[in-house]
Amino acid sequence: MPTGFRPSGPAPQTRAPSGWHMAWNAVLYVVVLDMLIRGLFLPPLLHAVHPRPGTSGNERGPAGNYSRSARAKGGPSQNTERRTHFATPPETGIIPTSTGRRRSMKIEWEKATDEAVQHLQALLRINTTNPPGNEREAADYLADVLSAEGYDPVVLESAPLRGNVVVRYRGSGEDPPLLLLSHLDVVPAEPEHWQHDPFGGKLVDGMIWGRGALDMKSIVVMQLMTMLLLKREETQLARDVIFAATADEEMGGKYGAGFLVDQHLDLIQAEHALSEFGGFPVDLGGRRVYLCQVAEKGICWVRMRARGRPGHGSMPHQDNATVKLAEAVAKLGRVDLPFHRTDAVTEMFEGMASSLGGIPGAGLRLLLNPALSPPLLRLLLGNHPFASYFHALLHNTVSPTVLRAGNKTNVIPSEAEVELDGRILPGQSLETFLAEVQAVVGPGFEFEPIEIAPPVETTSRTPLFATMAEVLERHDPGVAVVPMVMVGGTDAKHLARAGIPCYGFSPMCLPPEIDFLGMVHGHNERIPIEALAFGVRVLYEVVEAYCSRGTEDH
Repeated sequence: MPTGFRPSGPAPQTRAPSGWHMAWNAVLYVVVLDMLIRGLFLPPLLHAVHPRPGTSGNERGPAGNYSRSARAKGGPSQNTERRTHFATPPETGIIPTSTGRRRSMKIEWEKATDEAVQHLQALLRINTTNPPGNEREAADYLADVLSAEGYDPVVLESAPLRGNVVVRYRGSGEDPPLLLLSHLDVVPAEPEHWQHDPFGGKLVDGMIWGRGALDMKSIVVMQLMTMLLLKREETQLARDVIFAATADEEMGGKYGAGFLVDQHLDLIQAEHALSEFGGFPVDLGGRRVYLCQVAEKGICWVRMRARGRPGHGSMPHQDNATVKLAEAVAKLGRVDLPFHRTDAVTEMFEGMASSLGGIPGAGLRLLLNPALSPPLLRLLLGNHPFASYFHALLHNTVSPTVLRAGNKTNVIPSEAEVELDGRILPGQSLETFLAEVQAVVGPGFEFEPIEIAPPVETTSRTPLFATMAEVLERHDPGVAVVPMVMVGGTDAKHLARAGIPCYGFSPMCLPPEIDFLGMVHGHNERIPIEALAFGVRVLYEVVEAYCSRGTEDH
């Protein structure tokens, strides 16, 4: 889209509600307030969405600086104490499938877990901080492991040292392939704020520490172990399984998933993909709920520019570009963009509400009401992180981030600009987003797109999602599995361009003291061995069960 793009057409109009509709909303509002006053609604819902008691992901131990140790590919730490529990015995199990067949499993899961720990420690010791990334060493490590198992992996560089590795386990070809997609890069760490070296891969009290332990080198290892176990078991599948560990996701994926889609699509073309950010549990009113990503918001990064009359700073006037921009930025900080109810978010809220049940569940459903949602979010959650998350699920959002104006103190500039981080819901577009922003700031501004990625959405009503839920429920009885909408972005946006639906599914059975969302990109990132063991087994069984089913089972 050209520089200086201005949204065409009038700002979106919201139809005024009828008198009876306004009256009904008022009645509901009064009822909810009465419930709040009597304590019937607020305590249970707050209990449902507040984190469980335990240690925060960013809790610090004794202060101190940690130097990054030399990268090593050694064996596991001597401290290998761990606890594992599964619904079936750890050494062997009989796995039922949806077709009624029973498949004998003779995998030694304790041994597989020990191997997964070694691979995760080795990957954590390879510093793939992005920028600059330098994922080639990690890609080579994976290629060596896969080659030793009899695979023929391909390592592709999208730029010097930006490594991507792809390999395929071949099935009968009766059904289209399944893609396992992960990324090798990590965000920067601040070693002085960590209890242990973020690039040490240290094993302490059953926890593996390091940048990427959750996001997402542990998932790389889960997917790697799936490929190794398929090969060792000589599993007969109806479809190929493709493993792709890529560069650059943390900076948008241009040198990773985007590169593969644009230049090597034949290597990764699949019917579905499994990737990050889903399959982890949250506590809702005492019930464990696994959230599996089915959609994510789109990206609308734009530059908003104000123009004015330049002049000497000693003679202020009313056509100051900096003042115009500052007033517009202040408006964006005060005014919400319009409410939108989407199918994916409705399905998510309904699933969570059903799991909560009773008054808390009814309260969660009320958040889908455009008249009640804003006051309920303020009254019930206040500054709690869930308030921002729920708000972002129901609105396009805009965050002013980078401001630029002028180059000398005594010169009034002729233009000023701000970079806006816009996120749009499924069904929305750059044009609708800019129209909503313009309705807030008023006329007289130019908009220049910086980076645009459309929203991603797929359905949960597929055999693959059903298989994910089936296996999770078998290994963690009594849980609910609910579709989730991601307000940030992942490499799913690149797969969407190729027509590959992607689920966020990184199965982890985390204890209460591990705050997954708080620890991702935070300090002291770590994963319990028990969670890694759970993920290795669950992911393998999902892939094995789904890919073993022929077309007659669909």
